[in-house]
Amino acid sequence: MVDLPVVALTAGEPAGIGPELIAALACQGFGKKRARARFVAVADPALLAARASALGLALTIRECDTNQPVQEFTAGVLDVWPVTLSQSSQAGKLDVANSDYVLKTLDVAIEACLHGRAQAMVTAPLHKGVIIEAGHLEFTGHTEYLRDACGVDEVVMMLATQRLRVALATTHLPLREVADAIAAPSLTRVLRILNHDLQRYFGIAQPRIAVCGLNPHAGEGGHLGREELDVIIPVLDALRQEGLKLDGPLPADTLFTPRHLDHADAVLAMYHDQGLPVLKHAGFGQAANITLGLPIIRTSVDHGTALDLAGTGRADNGSLKTAIDVAIEMALASQSGSA
Repeated sequence: MVDLPVVALTAGEPAGIGPELIAALACQGFGKKRARARFVAVADPALLAARASALGLALTIRECDTNQPVQEFTAGVLDVWPVTLSQSSQAGKLDVANSDYVLKTLDVAIEACLHGRAQAMVTAPLHKGVIIEAGHLEFTGHTEYLRDACGVDEVVMMLATQRLRVALATTHLPLREVADAIAAPSLTRVLRILNHDLQRYFGIAQPRIAVCGLNPHAGEGGHLGREELDVIIPVLDALRQEGLKLDGPLPADTLFTPRHLDHADAVLAMYHDQGLPVLKHAGFGQAANITLGLPIIRTSVDHGTALDLAGTGRADNGSLKTAIDVAIEMALASQSGSA
């Protein structure tokens, strides 16, 4: 048991589907790799118990301290690091009073990972809007919150299915701010992180990365925008001199075709809605959201809180299982690399 990595599962927005997905998986089994890890939820135990009961699940909750060993997985039994809700939660109904609770669950999991009590964290979906409405005006999402909590300058959001990986040069920005955010220093850091973590966690010795242009037709030689000429091409040329295998910048409307994807280990899109609609069309509900560039391992689901499904038992747990499987593989790769 000592060598099995611990995966901490944050339950996300209490009114959403996160708590019931975790409860259901604790009864059914945490993905294909479950025998290779231990699991602990970070949530209000009463919330998990209530959702399990409402769905007719026979779940035993075992509260434990973060300093206690997490037990090997047994179907129907869930270890929990308890965080208490500010207000009781009803499925499907947001309450700003519980926003601090959601952030506290993240803090507990982050702290455990940073201090070696967990080897990975997997996050169920939260609701950005209700956290901002609670007064956390700077909050823009899990990815940025983890970046700041871990004290790093740059992280990379990458979503992955079995056949496609798409990383983002920028994450949760209004579209009118994206062009200004495509700058040489940050783009260089993003590509270095992506290349490094594909090697470290996914065993790709020399990753080949296909890079999207920002503008239609990758700028059409400057006639449809100069970001490719002034920023993206010089960055790619410089990194090729370091040995990175980079294709592009390529027009996004043709990059996502077999001609290019068959030879790429990952795609770097310039902004959120340039790359993620394609990936989600290819594998929605079976993809994992991975944060690269952190000193810890973090994966998540490819969907939101699904308030309309909360409490119904109809929510699909495929993406959470995928995120757990990926987190375990990354943790095992990290252990192997540090051995």
